[in-house]
Amino acid sequence: MGRGRGGSRTQRRHFRQNRENVWKRTKPDPSSENPTENNGADPSWQPFATQNPAFEEYYKEQGIVAPEEWDLFMEYLRKPLPAAFRINSSSQFCSDIRTQLESDFMISLQSEVSEGGELQPIRPLAWYPENLAWHSNFSRMQLRKNQTLERFHEFLKLENEIGNITRQEAVSMVPPLFLDVRPEHFILDMCAAPGSKTFQLLEIIHRSTKPGHLPDGLVVANDLDVQRCNLLIHQTKRMCTANLIVTNNEAQHFPGCRSTKKSSSASEIGMELEPPISQLLFDRVLCDVPCSGDGTLRKAPDIWRKWHAGHGNGLHALQVQIAMRGLSLLKVGGRMVYSTCSMNPVENEAVIGEILRKCGGSVELVDVSSELPQLVRRPGLKKWKVRDKGKWLASSKDVGKYRTNAIGPGMFPSGRNLARSMNHRDSTEEEEKHENGEDENVVEELQSSEDAVFSGNEVDEEVSPFPLERCMRIVPHDQNGGAFFVAVLHKHSPLPANQGTANLADETNTEATSEAELIEGEQDGVPLEPDISIKSEENGSEANQVPGDEAADPKKNGGKRKQLQGKWKGVDPVVLFKDEAVIDAIKTFYGIDESFPFNGHLVTRNNDTNHVKRIYYVSKAVKDALDLNFYVGEQLKIASVGLKMFERQTASVASCAPCAFRISSEGLPLILPYITKQILHASPVDFKHILQYKSIKFSDFVDAEFGAKASNLMLGCCVLVLSKDGKFSSDPIQVDESTIAIGCWKGQNSLSMMVTALDCQELLERLLMRIETGNGSLESTDEASNGNVDVEMEDMQKNGDKEMVTATEG
Repeated sequence: MGRGRGGSRTQRRHFRQNRENVWKRTKPDPSSENPTENNGADPSWQPFATQNPAFEEYYKEQGIVAPEEWDLFMEYLRKPLPAAFRINSSSQFCSDIRTQLESDFMISLQSEVSEGGELQPIRPLAWYPENLAWHSNFSRMQLRKNQTLERFHEFLKLENEIGNITRQEAVSMVPPLFLDVRPEHFILDMCAAPGSKTFQLLEIIHRSTKPGHLPDGLVVANDLDVQRCNLLIHQTKRMCTANLIVTNNEAQHFPGCRSTKKSSSASEIGMELEPPISQLLFDRVLCDVPCSGDGTLRKAPDIWRKWHAGHGNGLHALQVQIAMRGLSLLKVGGRMVYSTCSMNPVENEAVIGEILRKCGGSVELVDVSSELPQLVRRPGLKKWKVRDKGKWLASSKDVGKYRTNAIGPGMFPSGRNLARSMNHRDSTEEEEKHENGEDENVVEELQSSEDAVFSGNEVDEEVSPFPLERCMRIVPHDQNGGAFFVAVLHKHSPLPANQGTANLADETNTEATSEAELIEGEQDGVPLEPDISIKSEENGSEANQVPGDEAADPKKNGGKRKQLQGKWKGVDPVVLFKDEAVIDAIKTFYGIDESFPFNGHLVTRNNDTNHVKRIYYVSKAVKDALDLNFYVGEQLKIASVGLKMFERQTASVASCAPCAFRISSEGLPLILPYITKQILHASPVDFKHILQYKSIKFSDFVDAEFGAKASNLMLGCCVLVLSKDGKFSSDPIQVDESTIAIGCWKGQNSLSMMVTALDCQELLERLLMRIETGNGSLESTDEASNGNVDVEMEDMQKNGDKEMVTATEG
């Protein structure tokens, strides 16, 4: 069974609200006497100014590309970014979608090749394995506005919403490919929002997994900003995985969760023994840090107006902190990928140089030039300069006295501290004046004097002692994409003791830094406000939550407040679900085989077990991580965890059903091989009709034997499986990757589908495509029966079916 079902309304709403079209300007107010007063815009639409003299001066000096390439480099930066997308390799429709692209859209869109563009309208990215990633010759604006592209655009929207494809910038797909991920790996995505790379990592670990089984590994996807966490949850919900934990911690202080002693939280949940793992360490770490984002200029042209060199300078220290934290959480022998969507060497090579200095010989910068050979990349820079306050600085020796807090030695190629002492002045007295804001003229004269004294002592241009050419730079004009920087690091041995590897168990989240307000390239370069709320999954309430808030004080809030809230303010607690009566009722009703592991794998987000609406399933790896997190006092602030497996029925008719919980669409693929009751094998004709008409009376099914068997099921949720041989079958169901199944509601007189409209549309289209490529018996049978069925459906729709149950329940 494939994945890619469901999603949260809350996350979808936040996603839509913040998916700003950055290639649009606000239209002027026609009532204004002077139209140019409206945002400074002309009455007609004007594109963003795609130029910035400071940008050009900066990158020309840095030698980001050869002088003879400069004009081509700038030409591509000023073009809108072509759309790109990736097929979900773990989807059951992966092969169908790839075939549709190769045999349908590549041909049908040929007439729409834009003038001066590429010869092919769409093409697979040569460097991405198995033709799973695709490059379009059209920008997002063209896809939205061009009517002849409407069918292709609708295809992309539908498949993206379901989770069969992910629309993602091509260069953003690169970092996960260099992590060398395997299904058993524990992976940390430190700055994960909006989640396209996280989704990619989940695809990789799930890819070789058989139906009914889960990978041995997990992905922990973290982001500091609460609103961006909502986007992350929305993106990853489409994957339908039990191997994911979404956290809302500071990346540079991400908890190590070391179990050095028994905690009070562990005692409260009855855990007497140590958890299976003693510390949360990772085999792979993706460190895609917050950055100035100028590699996304083609997607976010407003960056042209905002860009200045100070952005990169201000982020350097945070980027080093996050990277060092990632390395401290990486297992010896593990691999970390550091990446940015910035072209600035201060955010890229300078960060890599600094962490190599800090780590000594324990970390190696890996040469990956032989991996993905068709990916056009350039070596990292060995030398660069720092721009500060309008001046070029060749080394830390050139940094003015009062800029040493902003411009550190680690920002330069050598990393050496060549700072100069003051000449002929009482520095202490002047520093006090400077700190107190006294006599600014004296301070300015002092700095000018200092600069003049050392103006003749120019140092030679610095060159890094590290093999930074092993880093890779991707520039827009090489492959008609965005710009990106990637470095691959291998951890040979534990980090030096003074580099933050000790006392992991004692680390907790400190107050939030400016990380939440930083521009991050994948979200169109638009910074998001940090003071947003996370939607409560269980009780639907929202609480304003500022990243870094301490746990709710039980003395102030009372015991009940603490019980409902959990440790983290505004976030539902993660609770192990142990109601044996409910679990036994579910197992008995659906005939779930005893080999399916339930014990310890079910969680909820509500302490009140009498009002649990949703029960989530977690993999063994996630279960072990949760046990450890409980044991060390819930250091991880968990925003989302687990695969939604069961949902409580809330319709009035559900009160008569023997089981109060139905199987969710997201959880069905995992549990399907273990279900022995409440399951039907439908012919393609009847399967298609229930997708089309939503609800069918038992007597109206084309296959009378199928209708009779459906009527004999117990009232409540059941599962409908598409027959592979085109006929109804009462034999035990054999499940494999191609099995198509949906959840239904068995009422008193009819069978009703419990599938979202989008999933229904997708299944119908895929079913018709498979019919067209298979034998033609279904079409003839369908035509013969269609008249009777249509009349029956009209009668049902006129009379209404009071037992109709939709997927929006609960």
